[in-house]
Amino acid sequence: MTDTPPPDILPETGCRLPLPDRDALDEAGKEAYDRLANFQDGALMGLRGPSAMSLHSPEVNKYSIPLNNYLRFNAGFSGAVRELVILVAAREMDSRFEWAAHETEALKEGVPQATIDVIKYRKSAAGLADEHGLIIEYGRQVLREHKVSPEIFAQLKSVFGAKGIVDLAYLFGAYVSLAVLLATIDSQVPDGNRSELPIP
Repeated sequence: MTDTPPPDILPETGCRLPLPDRDALDEAGKEAYDRLANFQDGALMGLRGPSAMSLHSPEVNKYSIPLNNYLRFNAGFSGAVRELVILVAAREMDSRFEWAAHETEALKEGVPQATIDVIKYRKSAAGLADEHGLIIEYGRQVLREHKVSPEIFAQLKSVFGAKGIVDLAYLFGAYVSLAVLLATIDSQVPDGNRSELPIP
């Protein structure tokens, strides 16, 4: 980013909150802090990400990180589906930080740039691979219209089954929740990140 950050942004975290005081954390908190410092637990941004900020509320961290890790890595979704969900949530919430953390990950997981651009520029998903188009349409419906059509639900059930529908909904919800936290603390996209999300 080349924009000057707002005056309440702290340079060491790139947001409005300081890093949690590691010495003030309990043993579980210290272990979580160290894993984040070493970019473990799926933390793409390490201590600059929302997982580190959640350590300000140890109970939130205690329960949210395992759920997030289950949804991302153990729910049975392909890496491409996972990253599509995250990008759709980021786009619908206009979360620049979330987008910057995951556009490159989506490419690594095999999501074509053309599909990413459909999400990024809010283009029609018609003509995309069935599963990709379904994820995009589902996310747009549930996050824009706050409901899901019978047709989209039937397709979701056919592709993912009942368990997959529940896990998919929670995965979307997890990244909407993170986008709310990121907006609240005004997390800035790190300098040098080229994954810029256009915000009107």
